[in-house]
Amino acid sequence: MNQGQTLFAQIMSYLPRHSFRSCVNKYQGNYRVRTFSCWEQFLVMAFAQLTYRESLRDIEICLRAMQNKLHHAGIQSNISRSTLADANEKRDWRIYADFACILIDMAKELYRDEKFFNELDETIYALDSTTIDLCLSLFPWAKFRSTKSAVKIHTLLNLQNNIPAFISITDGSVHDVNILDELITEIGAFYVIDRGYTDFERLYSLNSNHAYFVTRAKSNLKFQRVYSHQVDKSQGLICDQSISLTGFYTSQDYPDKLRRIKYFDSQNNRKLTFITNNFSLSAITITNLYKQRWQIELFFKWIKQNLRIKSFYGNSVNAVKTQIWIAISVYVLLAIIKKKLKIEQSLYTFLQFVSISIFEKMPIDSMFSKNNYTNSIDCPDNQLFLFNL
Repeated sequence: MNQGQTLFAQIMSYLPRHSFRSCVNKYQGNYRVRTFSCWEQFLVMAFAQLTYRESLRDIEICLRAMQNKLHHAGIQSNISRSTLADANEKRDWRIYADFACILIDMAKELYRDEKFFNELDETIYALDSTTIDLCLSLFPWAKFRSTKSAVKIHTLLNLQNNIPAFISITDGSVHDVNILDELITEIGAFYVIDRGYTDFERLYSLNSNHAYFVTRAKSNLKFQRVYSHQVDKSQGLICDQSISLTGFYTSQDYPDKLRRIKYFDSQNNRKLTFITNNFSLSAITITNLYKQRWQIELFFKWIKQNLRIKSFYGNSVNAVKTQIWIAISVYVLLAIIKKKLKIEQSLYTFLQFVSISIFEKMPIDSMFSKNNYTNSIDCPDNQLFLFNL
C-alpha cells in the first residue's frame, strides 16, 4: 500500500526536470546511454551528499540495502561502483554546472526581498575563495605547489540570503584577483573583498561600471590626502579621508579619488584601514559592511563540514567538478525548499534531519512540527491486547 513519497523523492521533486533535460541535451549527456541516465547519476550523487557517503563502495552498499525504495525515488538502474565511476568520469561536468546556476537563479528570486542591512537597498556581495587540498600523486592536474595539488572554489556570495550568485572552480594555482575579470558587474551593488583582490586596474573597472567596492588597504599603499572628513571617534573611527593614489602604476590604473577610512577594532585590539569608492555612506556603515564579510567564511565552513567536497569519488578533473557542482546544487536546493516551506530551522538542522530520515515516508515540514508525525493510515483494531491496563 502506498503511504506517500519518501523524503528523498519529495526533495528531488523540487528540481526543475525540464531545465535539467535542457542541460543534458545541450552537452549530449545521454548520447548512447542505455542505462543509468544523467538524471539517475544526479540523484545518486545527491543521495551521497545528503547522507554523507564516504566512497563509491559506501554509496553502492547503502543503495542496494534500499533497493525496494529506489524505483519510487526515480532510480531505475542497478547501482554499481563501476557504473557510477564511469558516469562521473565521462558525463560532462558542465551539465551539472549549468543546472546549479539555474537553481541559483531560482533561489535568488525567492530570496529577493530579504535584507539584513537596513540602511541599504542595494545588493551586497562578498567575494572570496576556499582551497581544497589534494594529493599530488592522485590529482596531478590540479596544480598548486611543488608538493601538493589543490582546487579553489571562487564564490560571490549574496550576503542578504547566503546564496552564491557566482561560482568558479579552478586549480589552486589561479590567483584570486583573476576572478574579477569573470564577474558580470551589477550596477549599484556593493562588493566586499579582502586585500587579495587589490588590483587597482580591475577595481577601477568596477568603479566605471557604477558598482561599489569595500576592501582593506595594504600597508605599503602610496597616497596623498585630498580632504579629511569629520568622524565620531567614540565609534572607533580614527579618520575618514578622500585620497588620490601617488604610486607610478597605481595612479595610472586608478586615476579617480578614493575614500580611506581608519578604524580601531577594540574587540581584537587592532587598527584596520579600509578603502572604497563610495563617498555617500557614513564611515561607520562602511566598516560594518566589511564586518559582514565573515559570512562567506561561515559559508565555506558549512559546505566543507556538511557536504562531500573534501574527499572525492574520482580523481579526474571531470569527476571532481561534477561532485562539487552537484554538492552546490544540493545546498541551493535545500535553501529553496526551506524558503518555500517556510522552515524556520537552519540549513544545518534541516540537513541533519534529512540525513537520518531520507527514506522515511513523511511530509518534509512534519519533521519540524511540534507534534510528532503520525501516519494517516490507521490499521483496524482487531487484535487482542497482551496486557489490559
